[in-house]
Amino acid sequence: MNEALLRSLTPSVLTVLVRRGADFAAAEDAVQDALVEAVRVWPADPPRDAKGWLVTVAWRKFLDAARADAARRRREDLVEEEPAPGPAPAADDTLQLYFLCAHPSLTPSSAVALTLRAVGGLTTRQIAQAYLVPEATMAQRISRAKRTVSGVRFDRPGDVATVLRVLYLVFNEGYSGEVDLAAEAIRLTRQLAAAIDHPEVAGLLALMLLHHARRAARTAPDGSLVPLAEQDRGRWDTKMIAEGIDILQAALARDRLGEFQAQAAIAALHADAPTAEETDWVQIVEWYDELVRLTDSPVVRLNRVVAVGEADGPRAGLTELAALDESLPRHAAVAAYLHERDGDPATAARLYAEAARKAPNLAERDYLTRQAARLNSRRGR
Repeated sequence: MNEALLRSLTPSVLTVLVRRGADFAAAEDAVQDALVEAVRVWPADPPRDAKGWLVTVAWRKFLDAARADAARRRREDLVEEEPAPGPAPAADDTLQLYFLCAHPSLTPSSAVALTLRAVGGLTTRQIAQAYLVPEATMAQRISRAKRTVSGVRFDRPGDVATVLRVLYLVFNEGYSGEVDLAAEAIRLTRQLAAAIDHPEVAGLLALMLLHHARRAARTAPDGSLVPLAEQDRGRWDTKMIAEGIDILQAALARDRLGEFQAQAAIAALHADAPTAEETDWVQIVEWYDELVRLTDSPVVRLNRVVAVGEADGPRAGLTELAALDESLPRHAAVAAYLHERDGDPATAARLYAEAARKAPNLAERDYLTRQAARLNSRRGR
């Protein structure tokens, strides 16, 4: 073994490895490994090209070491990425999906419909009922929305107003029966309120809490509906009501009134009354006036009629009702209630029966049917 030859070749082999891209320290280690291999192999099988042999073996040693080092670092990274022992933190991107589905290329109504279907999990029929349109119309709207966003980039999320509308409709569906859906809407709205300093976000959260606080009293043990005036107020969640009122007051203090704040104010007046008879209906009418100004919604106008009937008497309510479209959902139910309070049970019974046939769900239909039967039984005595 010619050790002098090995020593003389070492600098040139090292230079070749560095020129090939190896850092000096790694190249030096690889050359030393190649020299050790030469001492082992060459006595029995000396190479014809000593330098070429050393370069080949040293480069292979370098590549093997580089691969091993990369694999070691990857294993260390994986260990660092492993979650800590115990419950894993929940990764929740649901709210982000709401914003993405509320895409600027869609109209607000289409964005809400698409989000309710794709993210909220509501059926087309449920969405159509929420929008007060035929199911076929809503199916077409959702299909058009899907075609509109097909292939577009979702790098421009929708606005807060559209997301609030979606969350509100999801909550209303949950409040009508699927309690978990209502709780999910509240959870997401809490997230949004924590992330965005916006009075209408706070208004929506307050509205949800004030309505949800009455959930336990809304149905009897047999599942039948209990109207607000007849609910056991001792079953209302006073802690949730207090939280809702605190949130609402902070939002109203900013003097940027929106429809959700106005609705929450109405709900707060109901929640704050010790009894149904002590409800401040005059102030509720005033808030409905604000809500009509903000939304010009026919449904809001219909709800205002009920408040007017309580504040100023059933005749005043019926006068207001006459100006509204009779095809409005629950129009017949409101008319029946006002006629009963005005001392006309026959007309009220007929209207309750009509309202029952148009009721959007079984619980409401059963309640209206019982009201009609109650009045008819009194007339038959």
